[in-house]
Amino acid sequence: MRVLVTGGAGFIGSNIAKSLQERYPNSKVYVLDDFSSGHFKNLLGFKGEVITGDIRDAELWNWITKEYEFDVVFHKAAITDTTITDQKLMMEVNAESFRHVLKAVLSWKAKLIYASSAGVYGNVPPPMREEGELKPENIYGFSKLVMDRIATNFMEKYPHIKVVGFRYFNVYGPGEAYKGKSASMIYQIYKKLISGERPRLFKWGEQKRDFVYIKDVVKANMLALEKDVSGIFNVGTGTARSFNEIVEILSRELNVKTEIEYFDCPYDFYQKYTQADISKIKDQLGYTPDYTLEEGIKDYLKELSSCP
Repeated sequence: MRVLVTGGAGFIGSNIAKSLQERYPNSKVYVLDDFSSGHFKNLLGFKGEVITGDIRDAELWNWITKEYEFDVVFHKAAITDTTITDQKLMMEVNAESFRHVLKAVLSWKAKLIYASSAGVYGNVPPPMREEGELKPENIYGFSKLVMDRIATNFMEKYPHIKVVGFRYFNVYGPGEAYKGKSASMIYQIYKKLISGERPRLFKWGEQKRDFVYIKDVVKANMLALEKDVSGIFNVGTGTARSFNEIVEILSRELNVKTEIEYFDCPYDFYQKYTQADISKIKDQLGYTPDYTLEEGIKDYLKELSSCP
């Protein structure tokens, strides 16, 4: 099996690339990344080939299509910083570049597993359902919604090509540190607590998110690889937890006492409550999360404490 992972130096992409290497030792795994937000340290231990390039570059895709042939493409390359407001840049990187990926996949007759986002839902009433209302609050969410529409049209036109889109909810875990301010709230609060600082939350910390551990995200991707299914699916836990709860869990696990500093949210686009309906992915892919928030944080802290 020959596999291409775009955005393979990033958080989710690197975890998938290394998991493929472990699960399928006879496979050939390649990473494509421009290293604008991904980091080489995420690929330490990865033994495959790395292609450096920008997914917006049509000539790059023409070259890859001629020089390589892949059975599966995990498309995880994207701008993931939801605070970026450059609409043209966001649409070019996240949505328009997707057309190059689909053209390549069609030429190889390869399976495609790509990253969408819970950002497509905006502030619709939870739980969010794949066939429900879609009202993105920012250009990031809109770019992912456009991706889903492009993918849906492609699936209808080429039903023999298997395409799986994953609307990730709030993913956290090892490999996210290099995302900087885009890293999960769990990582941000952890950094504050170990440095002796007070965690800062938007008033009053009761915002809720469906936090899903990276190992469950990898599990969903491996199931998509193994199943003969096409469609767009939520990837979460099905449970929403508040930011205040994150502080409580981390404080308990790290054995520290702290007081939260609350401040006004500076954004006019902000998801206040996300919760995935995961019935579709359970039914069609057999996915159920292995980690509760408490279990995921405990496992994550083991990884963080082993880092130099």
